[in-house]
Amino acid sequence: MIVAVDGPAASGKGTIARAIARHYGLPHLDTGLLYRAAGLALLRGGGDPSDEVQAVAACALTGVDFADPELKSEAAGGIASQISAYPGVRAALIERQRVFAAQPGGAVLDGRDIGTVIAPAADAKLFVTAAPEVRARRRFDELERLGMKLPFAEVLADIEARDARDRSRAAAPLTMAGDAHLVDTSGLGVDEAIARALDAVRARLGER
Repeated sequence: MIVAVDGPAASGKGTIARAIARHYGLPHLDTGLLYRAAGLALLRGGGDPSDEVQAVAACALTGVDFADPELKSEAAGGIASQISAYPGVRAALIERQRVFAAQPGGAVLDGRDIGTVIAPAADAKLFVTAAPEVRARRRFDELERLGMKLPFAEVLADIEARDARDRSRAAAPLTMAGDAHLVDTSGLGVDEAIARALDAVRARLGER
């Protein structure tokens, strides 16, 4: 069983995807971490995010620690959003994601193009979203917990800029799959959002 969870930054898709994975006992992949890891590698190596060749080279992800808190930084996220527009970067990382999705028993993946590109035949698809201001507040609070202090206006501007890049890029733009279920988490608490998402998955799978 494959469950695809897509949506913009800080929509709650990661929290929802992890909860679905726990519920069904499936492995989970936050595909955004792959792009963040490439972005962080590029940043630490002094590379130029505007150079697609350098960005593709960073996708080797050698020696990457996926528990590195810097992967959650705005710097890593901003570069990840920028380089994910490159067809070469997406091609370099797409096979990792497809192999993960195709493992025996299935998997839960969250990202921007899981239901449209990585696993278009997924058994259940969700598109998780929320208002930009709500998502910016969540990101602001997360960064504070990590000890990274930024003005709220800067966080909101970054969210809006990422949305624009993700939706307008030529390679696999952020879009809701035609057979995905929309989950708007704007006014929902974590438990309610997870319950709504699980109900949608159960309905798609024909569970009672």
